[in-house]
Amino acid sequence: MIGQMRMVFWRDALKAIADGRPPKHPIALALYEASQCANLPTYHLKRMIDARDAELHTPSHLTTDSLTSHAESTSSTVLYLLLSLLSVTSPALSHAASHLGAAQTISTLLRALPYYAKKGEMIIPAEITAKHGVKQEEVFRRGPEAHGIEEAVFEFATLANDHLVTARDMLKEEGMGGLVPARAMPVFLSGVPVANYLSRLEKANFNAFKSRLVVRDWKLAWQIWRCYHIRRF
Repeated sequence: MIGQMRMVFWRDALKAIADGRPPKHPIALALYEASQCANLPTYHLKRMIDARDAELHTPSHLTTDSLTSHAESTSSTVLYLLLSLLSVTSPALSHAASHLGAAQTISTLLRALPYYAKKGEMIIPAEITAKHGVKQEEVFRRGPEAHGIEEAVFEFATLANDHLVTARDMLKEEGMGGLVPARAMPVFLSGVPVANYLSRLEKANFNAFKSRLVVRDWKLAWQIWRCYHIRRF
């Protein structure tokens, strides 16, 4: 109920911002100020609210298509808005942001798998867990020792990696030569932590319950600095 109240507030806030009378809320005021000097499509903001509202009712996903659609409406949409703030209008970059958002969502869920398992929630789509004979109750009780969980994690991680590779391939279009335009690089640096986590997960033999995977890699800051200068993620 509290979550739904927040969604109602933000829907009303968006309308008020569009009418030039934002509510006295720091984020609403910041959005209003940003909208005065940059193109912030209201459609994207409403799309995120609708997706989060739907998540209150159905927090888990039965299929990978459903999860990908949710990622498109949340993580990818944030990237679209960031590109709009930077006045970057490129179909190829938008397409890359779409796939990067999906990879970002999946890697975040994988990292949070131990946390949700302790709460008795399964965040891997049922389509994948059913294929590998994973029983939710067994995952909640036994964690990494549950039958089929590593295979399910592998398939889920592979899906994230596929989206990451596709996002990189998009940079070969429009004469970009596989490099992110310097102006858009701050947006696509979000792909560096995704690649970092997926690489560490692979080294852990896709045991998402390894304690070291929850801790941020000390090399991440250096990787972000390096990727910023070579304009890749």
